[in-house]
Amino acid sequence: MAGLPAEGKTRNRAAREQSLIRAATKLFASRGYESTTTRDIAATAGCAEGLIHRYFKGKGGLLLAIVQSRINREVSDLSHKLQPAPGLEQEILQLVNWELERMWEDREFLNIVIPRALLEPSIGQVIRLGPQQRAKVISKRLRRFPQGRQLSADELEAISHFVGVVGFMFGYMRPMVLRQDRRRARKTALSITDLLLRSVAVPRGHSGAEALRSVARQ
Repeated sequence: MAGLPAEGKTRNRAAREQSLIRAATKLFASRGYESTTTRDIAATAGCAEGLIHRYFKGKGGLLLAIVQSRINREVSDLSHKLQPAPGLEQEILQLVNWELERMWEDREFLNIVIPRALLEPSIGQVIRLGPQQRAKVISKRLRRFPQGRQLSADELEAISHFVGVVGFMFGYMRPMVLRQDRRRARKTALSITDLLLRSVAVPRGHSGAEALRSVARQ
């Protein structure tokens, strides 16, 4: 019996890899990284356990693949799913809101990966790629606006990192780790964003601050 063509084998491998990544993500979140075995992951994915070692070189490599998959998804969503806002101020506000929600949605994943990053430098090295890639995408989005094109590369990069830092601190750290009320944390994040918007030298037009206060009242 003839074997599968190379293209078919590639598709099958990609499908199995994604099944293992999804299974590991689910089990790491529900049981914890240490308590989850490669046998558990393989059984949940419906794959042979040996594939984890063949494709990812073990459980640690699988966690690295999950981190990279999350980064790729964030970049893709920012590039293709999140529609541009009408103006620069509204765009910055939208990006902060988006990052706050994303961090909260990823809270179980962050609960796993942050402690592991402290123990395994290789994970920290992959995580570091996330802010770098996000900054590039956000800078590109901001350059769509005439006011954004007036900002220097350093200013665009600073705004991009601001979005990530505020999202992480007030979308994850404050409500999840420090147990602060999520609505209060979000309101604080939006107030900080308002201060940033005031410092950006662009025509006010439809005030981003007004939009900000409207969102904060929701």
